[in-house]
Amino acid sequence: MADQKIILVTGGSGLVGKAIQSVVQTENPSNEKWIFVSSKDADLCDKKSTEKLFEKHKPTHVIHLAAMVGGLFHNMAHNLDFLRNNLHMNDNVLQTAHEYGVVKVVSCLSTCIFPDKTTYPINETMVHNGPPHPSNYGYSFAKRLIDVQNRAYHDQHGRLYTSVIPCNVFGPHDNFNPSASHVIPGLMRKLYDLIKDGNTEDKVFTVLGTGKPLRQFIYSIDLAKLFIWVLREYNSVNPIILSVDESQEVTIAQAAEALTKAFDFKGKIVFDTSAADGQYKKTASNTKLRKFLPDFRFTPFEDAIKETVEWYKKNYDKARN
Repeated sequence: MADQKIILVTGGSGLVGKAIQSVVQTENPSNEKWIFVSSKDADLCDKKSTEKLFEKHKPTHVIHLAAMVGGLFHNMAHNLDFLRNNLHMNDNVLQTAHEYGVVKVVSCLSTCIFPDKTTYPINETMVHNGPPHPSNYGYSFAKRLIDVQNRAYHDQHGRLYTSVIPCNVFGPHDNFNPSASHVIPGLMRKLYDLIKDGNTEDKVFTVLGTGKPLRQFIYSIDLAKLFIWVLREYNSVNPIILSVDESQEVTIAQAAEALTKAFDFKGKIVFDTSAADGQYKKTASNTKLRKFLPDFRFTPFEDAIKETVEWYKKNYDKARN
């Protein structure tokens, strides 16, 4: 088929990659061939290895999800590694895509790239308005430079390379390792381990902090649908925030309660107020997204939590624990 899209997804075995794969399998579009690759298929920090990957699959489109990621303390101790590895990876993917005539690249950024000192809600115009949080500046600046490169490829070569900025993502195939996981998979793992030998009333589910901080959480399946829309329909080099509405922001306490409900937890929740809360809020505006997709329906938070918990219980032995 002459007009067939060949879409290469880097980081295809991760949370978002697996979600995209799940959505695509239900759609089964005849004019698209999807190829999901992981670090086993190529070392994207190496230009030659990246070129071999592109030569093998000859993609017309790329969704670039691959990145060196880690938890707070790993970031703090290895900012140089996060900076260099992600710079190499992103530069190799974008430059090789350009050399192979790739029509469109959609890269994944993160809300942590925004300035540490800012006003809320944050929007797409504020990415470069000041330094990011000092804990993960290496990762954040490397991700910001994707936006700079996208503009430069457009201005110098007319390329349509763009990026998306998701809020906190959760869902099946997440990373549940306590040292690397984000809040929902971390709490999910903790609660599962607490009750796997008996869900009794004397069990205590301890959540670090007051539970008051606010977060926007997007279900990975919803994010996958939006990623695919961006690939097919969004034709600007400027980044776009993919986030639930501001009204769907929840507290950490509400997230913990949703998990206890999904697990049918018999014990009680205790908040360890001696532990730090972290940033109180990171509210992102999805006004730009809503201009394009005013009627997009996000999966209700409790439903998404329930689906993720059911997947985790069934797949605990092979999940990233």
